[in-house]
Amino acid sequence: MRVAVVDKERCKPEKCDLVCIRFCPMVRTRREAIRVGDDGKAYVAEMICSGCGICVRKCPFDALRIVNLPDELKTDHTHRFGPNAFTLYRLPTLKKGSVVGLLGRNGIGKSTILRILSGELVPNLGNYMEPPTKEGVEENYAGQPTYDYLDALYGGRMQVVHKPQYVDRIPKIVKGTVGEVLKRLDQRGVMEQVAKDLELEHLMDRPLDVLSGGELQRVAIATAVLRDAKVYLFDEPSSHLDIYQRTKAARVIRGLVDAEKMVVAAEHDLAVLDYMSDDVFLLYGEPDVYGIVSHIHTVREGINIYINGYIPDENIRFRETPIVFHDKPPNIDRTRARSLLQWTELKKRYGGFSLDVEAGKIGVGEVVGILGMNGIGKTTFIKMLAGVEQPDEGAVNNPTLKVSYKPQYISGSSVPGTVEQVLRKAAGEKYGEQWFTAEVVEPLHVRRMLERDVKVLSGGELQRVAIAECLSRDSDIYLLDEPSAYLDVEERLAVARAIRRITKMRGVTAFVVEHDIVTQDFIADKLMVFTGEAGISGHAGQPLSLEDGMNTFLEQMGVTFRRDADTKRPRVNKPGSRLDREQKETRRYYYSG
Repeated sequence: MRVAVVDKERCKPEKCDLVCIRFCPMVRTRREAIRVGDDGKAYVAEMICSGCGICVRKCPFDALRIVNLPDELKTDHTHRFGPNAFTLYRLPTLKKGSVVGLLGRNGIGKSTILRILSGELVPNLGNYMEPPTKEGVEENYAGQPTYDYLDALYGGRMQVVHKPQYVDRIPKIVKGTVGEVLKRLDQRGVMEQVAKDLELEHLMDRPLDVLSGGELQRVAIATAVLRDAKVYLFDEPSSHLDIYQRTKAARVIRGLVDAEKMVVAAEHDLAVLDYMSDDVFLLYGEPDVYGIVSHIHTVREGINIYINGYIPDENIRFRETPIVFHDKPPNIDRTRARSLLQWTELKKRYGGFSLDVEAGKIGVGEVVGILGMNGIGKTTFIKMLAGVEQPDEGAVNNPTLKVSYKPQYISGSSVPGTVEQVLRKAAGEKYGEQWFTAEVVEPLHVRRMLERDVKVLSGGELQRVAIAECLSRDSDIYLLDEPSAYLDVEERLAVARAIRRITKMRGVTAFVVEHDIVTQDFIADKLMVFTGEAGISGHAGQPLSLEDGMNTFLEQMGVTFRRDADTKRPRVNKPGSRLDREQKETRRYYYSG
């Protein structure tokens, strides 16, 4: 379908004789042509508009252009799972000596692509009733680079390593300790260095079935990196990892690149994807319905295209509005703001672990981001604010405040009822009101799930429902622990936007524990930085401004960020680059300018 996009600021109908309609060879009456709605757009039937471009050239005010909306293709079928089931169109082309990223929403085909590239799934080219043989698949791509790849793959001349998305399944398939597994798979003779880079040295004697999600993720990355292959495929390598571990994992993955190797990574963390990729393919379409692979773009161009929601070289708009980042840290004057929450110096002990928190306070309407590695007390601090845990020393001064808490780990198996019943119970009389639909139901994309039982939801769906439930409650303080887990880029930023809007609108406060730097930058007014040694000790400073907090945190990581000139999103500087050196010299790790 095509859409005529009208720029309402440029369009001047009182001075125009509607030449865009008069000169259109496909239109005979105004009724057939362009009807501008309140949103400034007019939808044109595909049989009427041919996208010939005449209206664009003829508009004297340059107010009208024709763009394509995503729709299923007539050709380029790669794989269809069954009747009325998900269909993938096109495949990315891999490049030797580079890391290729896959960027798109959940349920859009990224994991399917990796399974096809690994040889685990033979594409049926859309014919699920009578799927072709491997030879037939190769013939379909004759004359294309994909032919050479599939010919080597199916002929056994190319070794491919695939790190899957769901690492929690690994202990069910692989037995033994971490050290035994790594030693068994160390085909490149780099086990000691990889174990050091991924911080696995203290886990070598532990069985796989006792590891946490983050530990399993690092082991999975290590087992892939240790093997000697031509192609390495990574499905969401940053999930379950804290921000320190994400950066180290990205460095290890980039370290695979040489003149002969090809690396592909599907990733939702934009900062990590930007850091480790050279080029990206975008995936667009309708989640769980169909997905289309775009042409290749450089990593900066591709991520910016994804943020803007428009692919210029294909004239495709897959999102109505671009995602907008602020171009500098919010300079919020809260000196006169009413203090909503205060706490004295807090101390908490758990066996051999100790947490110390500096005294602090937060005013109304502020979103406080919490940054730090796993295992140093971030969740413990959140629980003390929520009243779930009591400090051994000090106090949280919120005796009359109502707190809404979304925990880090959520499970739908123990929650009875449908999504609608859960949200109706949390929202009370507000459920069904227009603002509730506009600020919670629509932004978090839970409308289609309202009639479904909570216990059958996927990880990403359950996460969105848990966030919606938390924000539905009438509370003074919202505490959200890792809300972006299992969410794609658009969902993460939609959640961040919803948290900010509700916090500002209600004049309340939110604390958000988050490892995604881009999401944290998008959401936070202030930051609390946690330092320490995982599992042994943690220290939390007082809330800092976004800029000061980011500088403090990134200096500890040894990583510098800059703003993209076009989209204003945070970008990681390549280690040792001119900007990286200059910003480290001036101690401006967050960004310059």
